[in-house]
Amino acid sequence: MSGMPPEEAELVNRIGLFFEMVGAPRTMGRIYGRLMVCDPPEQSLTELAEALDMSKASISTAVRPMQEGGLVERLPTPGRRHRYRITPGGFTQVLGGQLARMRLGAEAAEFGLSVVGEDRPEQRDRLADLRDFCEFCATVVNEDFMRRWDEYRAHRRSTR
Repeated sequence: MSGMPPEEAELVNRIGLFFEMVGAPRTMGRIYGRLMVCDPPEQSLTELAEALDMSKASISTAVRPMQEGGLVERLPTPGRRHRYRITPGGFTQVLGGQLARMRLGAEAAEFGLSVVGEDRPEQRDRLADLRDFCEFCATVVNEDFMRRWDEYRAHRRSTR
C-alpha cells in the first residue's frame, strides 16, 4: 500500500478482515480502517484508491453503501472531487439499526404462527422462539445495549 507505514497497512488489513468476519466486504473494512488513521481525516476517492492500491471504481462502489448506512459521510466540496470521512458514532448506529431490524424476524415468525396449525406444536415452538428472540433483540437488547454503550464510552473517556 503506497505511502502507508507498514503498521498502518496491517491495521487497514486487520479491519478489513474484521468487516469480512461480521458479514461485510473486506474492501469496506479496508476503507474504514484507512479513514480511521489517515491524515487529513477526509480523503477523496483518488487518495483512498492510491493508499489502498485499488481502483477508484472499487472504492466508489464500496463507499456508496457505507455512506447510505451511516459509516462514512461525504463532505461538500467545490467541484466533483468529493471527500469522505468517518461518521462520528456511525458504527454504533449501524449496529443499533441491525438490532432494530430484528423486528422483521419477529413479524415473519408471527406470520408463521398464523400459518402453522395448533396440531404442529414442535413447529410452533420453533416459530415462537424465533419471534421472542427477535422481539427481545429489537427492544430489550437494543435499548439496553445503547444505554450501556453510552455509559461505558463516557466512563472510558473520563478516565483518559
